[in-house]
Amino acid sequence: MKAKGKQEIARCAGVSVNTLNRWLKPYQQELKALGMQRNARLLPPKVVIYIAEKFCIDL
Repeated sequence: MKAKGKQEIARCAGVSVNTLNRWLKPYQQELKALGMQRNARLLPPKVVIYIAEKFCIDL
C-alpha cells in the first residue's frame, strides 16, 4: 500500500472529502498515533490501511 490523498480515498468510498473528514473525526487519536497530521491531504500508508479496513473501502 502506498500513500494516498483524501480525495482519492473519498472517491473510492463514493463520498465527498467533507464526509470522509466527518467519518474520521471520532478516530483522531488512533489516526494521530499512526502518523496522520491534522490537516494532511496526503495520508501515510498505515493510515490508508486503517481507514480502508475501518470503513470497508476497496482501494
